[in-house]
Amino acid sequence: MSEIKINSQGEVKLFDSDNSNYIGLKAPGTVSSDQTFILPNADGSANNALKTDGSGNLGFVDVTTLVTQGIDWQSTLKTGDFTAVSGEGYFINTTSGAITATLPASPSAGAIVAFKDYAATFATNNLTVGRNSSNIQGSAVDSVLSTNRASVVLVYVDATKGWLYVQESNVQNLAPPYVAATGGTITTSGDFKIHTFTSSGTFTVTNAGAASGSNSVDYLVIAGGASGGGFDNYAASGGGAGGMRYSFPNPATGGLPVSAQAYPVTVGAGGTHPLNQHYAGGSGTNSVFSSVTSTGGGGGGGYTNIGPPSNFPNYIAKDGGSGGGAAVPQSFGTTNTDIGDGNTPPVSPSQGNNGGNSTGNPVFLGGGGGGHNAVGANAPPSPGTAGAGGAGTALTITGSPVTYAGGGGGGANAGTVGSGGSGGGGAGGGTASNIQATAGTANTGGGGGGGGNNPTPTSLGGAGGSGIVVIRYKYQN
Repeated sequence: MSEIKINSQGEVKLFDSDNSNYIGLKAPGTVSSDQTFILPNADGSANNALKTDGSGNLGFVDVTTLVTQGIDWQSTLKTGDFTAVSGEGYFINTTSGAITATLPASPSAGAIVAFKDYAATFATNNLTVGRNSSNIQGSAVDSVLSTNRASVVLVYVDATKGWLYVQESNVQNLAPPYVAATGGTITTSGDFKIHTFTSSGTFTVTNAGAASGSNSVDYLVIAGGASGGGFDNYAASGGGAGGMRYSFPNPATGGLPVSAQAYPVTVGAGGTHPLNQHYAGGSGTNSVFSSVTSTGGGGGGGYTNIGPPSNFPNYIAKDGGSGGGAAVPQSFGTTNTDIGDGNTPPVSPSQGNNGGNSTGNPVFLGGGGGGHNAVGANAPPSPGTAGAGGAGTALTITGSPVTYAGGGGGGANAGTVGSGGSGGGGAGGGTASNIQATAGTANTGGGGGGGGNNPTPTSLGGAGGSGIVVIRYKYQN
């Protein structure tokens, strides 16, 4: 039997368990045309009511989304960005793309608006609730509705809390459209959060944000600086600074898109000098964040009294993020231009610079290690001062200016030692002042100073400074 017909406004009677009473269903006295109602294929939730779509299809709906005191629900669907009016509710169709509903400007206490996901597409194309200079739930951030069939009612309370959600249905979260993350040491500067890693760790993005807020980050990635060279009786050159790569300053959207995942962060160590005191300094190690790798600084050249440095690869300057100063020549009256090359491997913009030349005319003076902002200085072919380390670069990514990635100064067996480059470069050592080469400053990527003919405590070059990784993003308006 495909259908049951009951004529003349007949009644379908459903009796109770003892057949004493019944519930009856029957058609109205007059029907203008045939009408079929199709029941839903599953039960609704508690406090749901049946509704029709106007074509006879019945379904369940949360009654609180349809009847809310003081709200006039608009019959015209919203399919694009709009500004809400107090006292109105809106059915929002994000089938074709995400929509921003901007809350009323300068609201008074008691202002009320409501939003409902019309087509169950908020999970695919979100609804952003724009705060329009007022707080939402006490925070100066927009809200994002990203759950299908979500509905909310907002009431403006005061300037402190702003708009509060007084009714929520199918709302799993109200995530702001800003990056949120954990890891490192977290500080703030205005509307930005800064994660500083002074050792290796993990930057975990818990919310990838949205283009309307932030969905990418600025970064500073500095590798470990190199050790200065050592010597046998005379002098050596300064170590190169660790490679320095950064996207800051940029607009709030930053320089590197991120997604909700864990990003390993590697902070490179500074180079140390080999036990053989006249070898070149040890290079720094790389620092890495996401797709960005900065190369460790190149070790400063050493000195040998048994032949030209070019014949002894262990003594010559090394390439790196910034290059080490050239190995000190074996003979008086000569200059060594076999410097360590910076920006190796090459990236754009450059991550560093070359080291400087050394000299044996008429005293032994080491060249400076390269810095991010300048090449290492050449040692002059006359008595005087060894080559200074190349200058580093100042950034305010942490909220205040800090200079990073200076090269190490050259050592001297007579005259004045080379100064370290600004940004953590260590000064060279020397005989005349009986000083030991100094290390690059930790977490700047500074190069270590080149060794000088100083009998105490050792004759090795200064160690390179460790690197650093800083990540910055906008987290509120």
